[in-house]
Amino acid sequence: MRAPDFWWSAQPSLFGRLMSALLSPFSALYGRAVVRRMAQTGSRVSAPVICVGNFVAGGAGKTPTALALAKWLKRAGETPYFLSRGYGGALSADGGAHLVARHRHCAAEAGDEPLLLARVANTVVARDRPTGAMLALAGGASMIVMDDGLQNPSLRRDFTLAVIDGAVGFGNGRLLPAGPLRAPLDLQLKHTDAGLVIGEGTAGEKAGKLVAEAGKPVFHGRLAPDANAALRMLGSKVVAFAGIGRPQKFFDSLEACGARLVARHAFPDHHPYRLAEIAALQRQAEALDALLVTTEKDMVKLSAFLPLLRPKLPLPEALPVVLVVDEAEALRQLLLSALAQCRAAGRFTGQVEL
Repeated sequence: MRAPDFWWSAQPSLFGRLMSALLSPFSALYGRAVVRRMAQTGSRVSAPVICVGNFVAGGAGKTPTALALAKWLKRAGETPYFLSRGYGGALSADGGAHLVARHRHCAAEAGDEPLLLARVANTVVARDRPTGAMLALAGGASMIVMDDGLQNPSLRRDFTLAVIDGAVGFGNGRLLPAGPLRAPLDLQLKHTDAGLVIGEGTAGEKAGKLVAEAGKPVFHGRLAPDANAALRMLGSKVVAFAGIGRPQKFFDSLEACGARLVARHAFPDHHPYRLAEIAALQRQAEALDALLVTTEKDMVKLSAFLPLLRPKLPLPEALPVVLVVDEAEALRQLLLSALAQCRAAGRFTGQVEL
């Protein structure tokens, strides 16, 4: 599903205000349910758990953030395992836990984000977080990086970093479905240890200020395109397509690289592409004498299609991005300090504590 535009405006149109008002009773019901759920006490496993989450529905940069943290942790001598719900993949549908095999599993099995995560560290997909954590520990994890899960209390967390999209912040500030918030903001802030605002924008500045006022440290970063890929985009005509939380972010990144977007196609987040769709995009790129470019997250879903595509037409290519944090050393030290405090407190005395 694609998020409605009125979610993201602090001053929505008359239609947006009307839709938000009509949906408010459902938001109240949803809010009561999520408050009860987040009040539950989850399981503790015998290793530190770091959560990279976000306050709102839709993409905010969680996966690039999780990748960056795992790289820092590996350099510090840790053996991190990623833990993901595996949204959109069949592996987690059976209720069990599965280790993602990059060269054996496809996005339809593992989900798109887990395949990206598995490039950097071992990745487990599981609908039940404690079950997934146990598989990671059995495989030798010294700690767990949970991609998403701020609103999921089933696994106790030792450090939670909440990612904020600088362009939209908290949107209209309302709960789902009247707005993008996944739980009441004050409750989410209670379960957050630090915030990371990715990208610039007034909405992000306001959101960061609210996080800081709650006594949480706030960091700032941006998603920087790979230098070689960005050079290829410079001055090139591009047919762009993306199935992420906010495709406009990807289109903006391409234009910031100097690409000339001659067509753009926005698909819903986690969109399961069909061969016919990609073939049609190929034909459009050929007709416009343009490159066919998408995100890394979308590209992992296309691997099964590539041998079936006409090679004489433009083939899809990705624009990789990495997270650059302005206060990288301060965030790294905060993360490592949290891990040290967890271990010094002797919290990890058994496999699972309920």
